[in-house]
Amino acid sequence: MKEKATHNGAEQQAGEGMDAAAQEASTASAGGPQPVAADEPVNRAEYEQLKAERDQLVDRLARLQAEFENARKRAERERQEYRDYAAGAVVEQFLPVLDNFELALKSQGTPEQLRAGVELIVKQMEEVLRQMQVTAVPAVGEAFDPHHHEALGSVERHDLPDQQITEEVRRGYKIRERLLRPAMVRVVSNPKQTVE
Repeated sequence: MKEKATHNGAEQQAGEGMDAAAQEASTASAGGPQPVAADEPVNRAEYEQLKAERDQLVDRLARLQAEFENARKRAERERQEYRDYAAGAVVEQFLPVLDNFELALKSQGTPEQLRAGVELIVKQMEEVLRQMQVTAVPAVGEAFDPHHHEALGSVERHDLPDQQITEEVRRGYKIRERLLRPAMVRVVSNPKQTVE
């Protein structure tokens, strides 16, 4: 009887050991021990420290946003001042030309004298443009180039090559290599010419 009781006790212990092992295996497969949800009170000092850090970060963000906005406004103001300065430098060079036009309008000379005065003013204006590196687009006698010329029409002629510019209606200009406006021209149409 004693043996039987000992045998039953061993089986019971083995069964308990198996239950504990199964329980450990199921805990391991679930990713380790699960934290117990407990309502631990937050330390007041920690709370105040985190709150102060948050307030500092919010303040720093607000300052950075204000600095960025000020820098953007300053850059825009500087760009506008530069444009005004550049425009002022150009206008300043044309003021003497305008003065001469006003003097020509006030003059009481003959039509020939007035024409001679206007021709001098045109030369003065061309000189100002030349100083700013603005040049006229070559037109009459040149081959038509759609990048620099705008055709207003064609003129049928047999004595000139096809697509040659025969008349300039409005002068075109470029500053250095950049086109400001194309020249308005009339182009030769020579139906007898064959392109080789």
